[in-house]
Amino acid sequence: MKPTLLLLAAGMGSRYGGLKQLDGLGPNGETIMDYSIYDAIKAGFGKIVFVIRKDFEQEFRDKVLSKYEGHVPAELCFQSLDALPEGFSCPEGRVKPWGTNHAVLMAKDVINEPFCVINCDDFYNRDAYMVMGKFLSELPEGSKNAYAMVGFRVGNTLSENGTVARGICSTDESGNLTTVVERTEIMRVDGPVCYKDEEGNWVAVDDNTPVSMNMWGFTPDYFEHSEAYFKEFLSDPKNMENPKAEFFIPLMVNKLIGEQTATVRVLDTTSKWFGVTYSADRQSVVDKIKSLVDAGVYPAKLF
Repeated sequence: MKPTLLLLAAGMGSRYGGLKQLDGLGPNGETIMDYSIYDAIKAGFGKIVFVIRKDFEQEFRDKVLSKYEGHVPAELCFQSLDALPEGFSCPEGRVKPWGTNHAVLMAKDVINEPFCVINCDDFYNRDAYMVMGKFLSELPEGSKNAYAMVGFRVGNTLSENGTVARGICSTDESGNLTTVVERTEIMRVDGPVCYKDEEGNWVAVDDNTPVSMNMWGFTPDYFEHSEAYFKEFLSDPKNMENPKAEFFIPLMVNKLIGEQTATVRVLDTTSKWFGVTYSADRQSVVDKIKSLVDAGVYPAKLF
């Protein structure tokens, strides 16, 4: 069974401004999502599923979904604040979405095969899809609790226009993830890559340190784990009282690893990530895509 690509597209780009998922950056107005889907098809993925907000469904169908007809089956599902388990209701005044793992949960009724989760506004590059597609397609039928994450080398994931947030990963001798710690400020400081720790100090890390770019590989049993833990998350008063508390994928993954319920293989990639974190990044991304088209990596018109 071919794996599915799950694209998280419900968020607005707060630092970038506007609905950056629909920003045309390629020579014929292609979005970053278009390149992700093109690469995924090349890597053997058989279906795409988008998680979006209901309020831009029509614009999304018109501008995005229509272009993939005849190329790959596509489905939509929706993330909303009130999409909660029975017995729970959204706290009054909450406006922030419930986070990336809540977005993943929205797809539980349409995905029945191994799947890869990505952000819509990150350009992961083809090798990342190849290594993830190979891992997922080679899983034994009915496989459970054997997941994966593409570990990008931190030096390949920086912005020239400010700090970035990345999940710094540690692995064991088998190449399995042991922890992923979210660092919200990472940049080069006088040469080496550094992150700012809890005390405000810059800590240097090797350029090849694996980081999470939210490119995960799961099997459908992950939905069951997530549903159970989301109820725990919502049952904790500090999460319900905090209007910014979010149910992130690394939170779920760390729990499963800590309990030894699941393993997460860290897949190495030579891919160089790029994306639009800041509005000043936009022209750099346009230029990088153009150079890939000029080099023949992508056709001028994808779909």
